[in-house]
Amino acid sequence: MSNVLLSVMDLHAHYGLSHVLHGVNLEIKRGETLALMGRNGMGKTTLIKCLMGLVSPSSGDVKFREQDSKSLPTHLLARAGVAYVPEGRGIFKNLSVRENLLLAARRGFEGRREWTYDRVLDSFPRLKERLTHGGQQLSGGEQQMLSIGRALLTNPDLLLLDEATEGLAPLIAQEIWSIIDVVKQSGISTLIVDKNFKALSKISNRCVVMVKGEIVFDDISSNLIGKPEALKSWLGV
Repeated sequence: MSNVLLSVMDLHAHYGLSHVLHGVNLEIKRGETLALMGRNGMGKTTLIKCLMGLVSPSSGDVKFREQDSKSLPTHLLARAGVAYVPEGRGIFKNLSVRENLLLAARRGFEGRREWTYDRVLDSFPRLKERLTHGGQQLSGGEQQMLSIGRALLTNPDLLLLDEATEGLAPLIAQEIWSIIDVVKQSGISTLIVDKNFKALSKISNRCVVMVKGEIVFDDISSNLIGKPEALKSWLGV
């Protein structure tokens, strides 16, 4: 069995006449946490949506567990073990916290069930206190916790997390990073987009930087930290 869980080869994507992704190549190994960084409008969300079947690539290949996944619809990718926490959270605001979680709960690939309803509540004590609250009654941080908890209840092999802490207060954001670390320790492969370079570089095994739809850096975090001029140009930090 290959140690590569997801591979992206020469991926191109367009929105109408706008060429967004320009030959992206990427690998995510089993159990790896990958940070995807770049300024706004560089193609990060488009790449994630291509991986999740929400945007159809113009050309190139995507393989999940060495099988072609580029043409699979989103629901089949989810059943295959890919979970998605979108920017904006995407919870069902007219359902309670309990209903949002139970709606997603299922066994993962080959029947695995490491993440149960009880384990999610133990990992997200704030949610445990708000089980009967509707999604619209939750704070932004609580909604993000619910979205991550719901994704974990599908027992995925790969978690795609877009804008992990965007718009959250620093203390709440720290809680989210702690939860992501628990996910990392559980062995789930994770692709994380966020603007917090310090937190991303600390938690990730590898950093990938996108500029204008192309990957300009793909290496361990320490090698990116050692490029101050590139960091300022690519990320503004």
